[in-house]
Amino acid sequence: MERFADTAVATLGECLFDSPLQIPDFIDDNEKVIADVEYDHLMEYLKETGSIPCFENAGPRKKIFFDPAVTKAAIVTCGGLCPGLNNVIQHLFNTLHYQYGVKTVYGVRYGYEGLNPAFGHELLELTTDFVEDLHEKGGTILGSSRGNQDTSVMVDFLVSKGISILFTVGGDGTLRGSYDIHLEAKKRGIPLSVVGIPKTIDNDLLFIQKTFGFSTAVSVGTMSVESAHAEAKGAMNGIGLVKVMGRDSGFIASHVTLASSDVNYVFIPEVPFALHGENGFLPHLHERLKRKKHAVILVAEGAGQHFFADSFGKDASGNVKFGDIGIYLRDEIVRYFKEQKFPATVKYIDPSYMIRSVPASAEDAVYCIMLAQNAVHGAMAGKTGFVVGNWNSYFTFVPIPVTTKQRKKVSPIGYLWTMVKMATGMVDFS
Repeated sequence: MERFADTAVATLGECLFDSPLQIPDFIDDNEKVIADVEYDHLMEYLKETGSIPCFENAGPRKKIFFDPAVTKAAIVTCGGLCPGLNNVIQHLFNTLHYQYGVKTVYGVRYGYEGLNPAFGHELLELTTDFVEDLHEKGGTILGSSRGNQDTSVMVDFLVSKGISILFTVGGDGTLRGSYDIHLEAKKRGIPLSVVGIPKTIDNDLLFIQKTFGFSTAVSVGTMSVESAHAEAKGAMNGIGLVKVMGRDSGFIASHVTLASSDVNYVFIPEVPFALHGENGFLPHLHERLKRKKHAVILVAEGAGQHFFADSFGKDASGNVKFGDIGIYLRDEIVRYFKEQKFPATVKYIDPSYMIRSVPASAEDAVYCIMLAQNAVHGAMAGKTGFVVGNWNSYFTFVPIPVTTKQRKKVSPIGYLWTMVKMATGMVDFS
């Protein structure tokens, strides 16, 4: 019950302007999307609270808070690269410019650094010509950085530039930073709309059904597995080992496994595993090679961190630096078969940076447009401190604290992991 305690989105005030959108229908603020659709859960909520937890339905409002003629907006991209970043930038601009008539849209250079004058990153005023072919490019045309900046300094900067709407494109760290900006503006009584667009290739944001870039990551990751499979079958006792992204959540590895049908073993952060011993992975791999003469292994970057005794510190975003499980697993496999005097060949593939920087797939490109348009609809209606997401096949406005309170993970006893184990025939290695 507690996780749905407050799903109300903050607003800046009464909406007095007519929307300029020429569309047949608008969304009313009272339209909701049920947060938990399981019947037993709904009955429990009704019995204990007298209500059903819901998210606000996203979409255009008939009345808007900001006057488009005088409104200035800014877009900032933070954290690591992800397919679809440029698509989001392009369609935030296009919706603001063409649909609402907002004349000034800035691109913030190099993440939150661009909101701190001390770094000297000048704002980039976006134009129709500038954004015209952004969807064809990977990465982010604005640049990015990790880590936060002083919230008070960033709000001062936004005020000095006359910016009324800030779109922050990033993961949970970025969203927490944007919520701090929202709170600081609220404390000062500044009518600033702060809107998050969920960017995490790992698909690990709570109550966001899918984050952009995830579909592309699965597609490119599947191609890497196909290459690993070819390498493995090309040698006697060949082993293809692929590492994909997934620091805390194994969604990419799980979906690549289901998409490829070539993976024999998959390791994710949520499921610990042992290498040695009667029920260990390496003896099982040994037996498979005796029977099949090849194997394909897929590992998420955050898997197997219990094998690393040393601390690697933290990065600029405050994330714990992980040991390289791909290299570790490769070396342990080579060492094991050398000790067994069993001839085996390991081919290791790490496509992580290639996956991050490719242009968005068709599916992600469509999704980015929908996220961007709904983000603008919410911002122009004076909503703030929220992230635009997708839940139960509807686009939603979700308060940032609701989606950043914890990471979404693959359940070791859930349906997805059960399907993965059934598809691979994998057993538990304990």
